[in-house]
Amino acid sequence: MTVTIVGAQLGDEGKGGIVDVFGESADVVARYQGGDNAGHTVVHDGETYKLSLVPSGAVRGKVGVLGNGCVVNPATLFDEIDDLREMGLDPEVRLAKRAQVILPVHRFLDNVAEDVRSDDDLEVGTTGRGIGPTYEDKVGRRGVRVADLLDDECLRERLEYLLPLKRRLVEDVYGIDLASTDLAFDGFTAAEAFDVEAVFEQYRAYGERLAEEGMPVAAGEFLTDRIDAGERVMLEGAQGTLLDIDHGNYPFVTSSNPTAGYAATGSGLGVTTVGDGEVVGVVKAYLSRVGSGPMPTELGRNVELVDDVSEVEGDESAATEANPEPEDIATYIREEGGEYGTVTGRPRRVGWLDLPMLRHAARASGFTGFAVNHVDVLAGLETVRVGHSYDLDGETIETVPATTQRWGRCEPNLRSFEGWPEVDWDAVAAEGYDALHENARAYLEYVADEIDTPVYAIGLGAERDQTIVREHPFE
Repeated sequence: MTVTIVGAQLGDEGKGGIVDVFGESADVVARYQGGDNAGHTVVHDGETYKLSLVPSGAVRGKVGVLGNGCVVNPATLFDEIDDLREMGLDPEVRLAKRAQVILPVHRFLDNVAEDVRSDDDLEVGTTGRGIGPTYEDKVGRRGVRVADLLDDECLRERLEYLLPLKRRLVEDVYGIDLASTDLAFDGFTAAEAFDVEAVFEQYRAYGERLAEEGMPVAAGEFLTDRIDAGERVMLEGAQGTLLDIDHGNYPFVTSSNPTAGYAATGSGLGVTTVGDGEVVGVVKAYLSRVGSGPMPTELGRNVELVDDVSEVEGDESAATEANPEPEDIATYIREEGGEYGTVTGRPRRVGWLDLPMLRHAARASGFTGFAVNHVDVLAGLETVRVGHSYDLDGETIETVPATTQRWGRCEPNLRSFEGWPEVDWDAVAAEGYDALHENARAYLEYVADEIDTPVYAIGLGAERDQTIVREHPFE
């Protein structure tokens, strides 16, 4: 049986925590896309583990698999494994032989390209980890795969083709003198990143360590064998639906497909195997975003309030003690929710929950259930709002437009809910769903009705025992 975990928003929804909760019943946790641009935070027994590449199940002693849909930086992978071992864990990680390898040149190009885009106001907000350039080389059929690291002749052949191409791009198109730039990544200077011999020796050594630790596998076969043996597999997506290269806010997206359809492609499992399982969307009780791109419900925008509590004309800036400035609400949520990127540390933009976004996500991945995190963060607000629909060019719409330009013109129609008080969340989590304040339950039930999907879990804090589980996808 499989359970697929998908981010329903713009990433940072708390997928790692939900994998930790539901993953207790899993035998294997497999990542199916993305790389070390994905931040997952798992808290266990008071210890916080910040992972960017190793699957979240490693904290619970589950077998972790990085599927062929992933792009893998060996330096990051080994650093994370070594750090986990120093913290007393013994992670068992398998790596798809068909997964693509991030090279220092990819990180160099990622940072150079982002600088160029920022000059033209097209900055995507990349983490600079080389993810996009690696996927570009994958599609261009010139990338290096994990299997290549295990074969010296093949590795050298790949590098002798790829690195001179990249050098010409940097020198002839970008006009960069590699000898004079001070950029350095993963222990490589800029010049060394384009040197075949230097890269060959380091990545050959990575291949030797991978082989020594028995990590490379044919991921599809490995996972299929485990399922056939009666084991349970959790498939873990990175980022979120609106960052999907096909279904997201293009071009402000990642370079892969976080949506559930890619769980089959990126793991090597058949679509019927994935489709026969559960698909759980993970939602933050509000919205956050790192980087550029539209965000109609962002706090601080001038928006019409069309809600169940009161009709208010104009923007939200008429501040009172009960209705503070939007910027103050954003700061409150950001601080209470720790809204800073796990990988980058950048402060996230904050807004109200966006229902058109969730409708889009539920349809794109076919959610069988969803989990809502950070319900506790909104406690203490007099009024909690939700973007119920958009007004676009004189029309009311209930889902996300296909283009960034049209989405950027959307004005949200906000629906208001009475807030709920700050309480002993540990006690509420222990007692269960009925112990939640009635206003919080009304908020959750509204969302469930709107996306026609049941609430499987409610996160009230970072620890596993601070999550209310209403329905378990493995049971």
